[in-house]
Amino acid sequence: MKVAIASDHGGYQHKEAIKNHLDELGIEYKDFGTDSSDSVDYPDYARPVSEAVTSGEYDRGILICGTGIGMSIAANKVKGVRCALVHDVFTAQVTRQHNDSNVLAMGQRVIGEGLALLIVETWLKGEFEGGRHQARIDKITALEDAYGRH
Repeated sequence: MKVAIASDHGGYQHKEAIKNHLDELGIEYKDFGTDSSDSVDYPDYARPVSEAVTSGEYDRGILICGTGIGMSIAANKVKGVRCALVHDVFTAQVTRQHNDSNVLAMGQRVIGEGLALLIVETWLKGEFEGGRHQARIDKITALEDAYGRH
């Protein structure tokens, strides 16, 4: 598995901790920035991660900002992204099982580092169940196509 990861200034510390955790898990990743806690604009980091995932270059993406809200909104503007804003382990698991989410968003100001690491691990290990859930994913794709989202 290959993971694309990025944050804005509000998620920088969690991003660095998650990278260390990915190293421990032996998961390959690329850091798309930011490189400090200096103020930046989250769409500038959500876009390259989202495009890296939808192009197939990376299997999954992880985005962290202050709340996770901005990153998730920006990421979901990219056609083919199913970004889930997650702040607990249960939704991390279910968004993989039912929604086949390919990008995870979290908020550093909302959850602690330990929980963030547990969420990431749960989400990365999660498997899409398919079946009745695939029909729903197909309807999401149809919405993207109908409204020209790309």
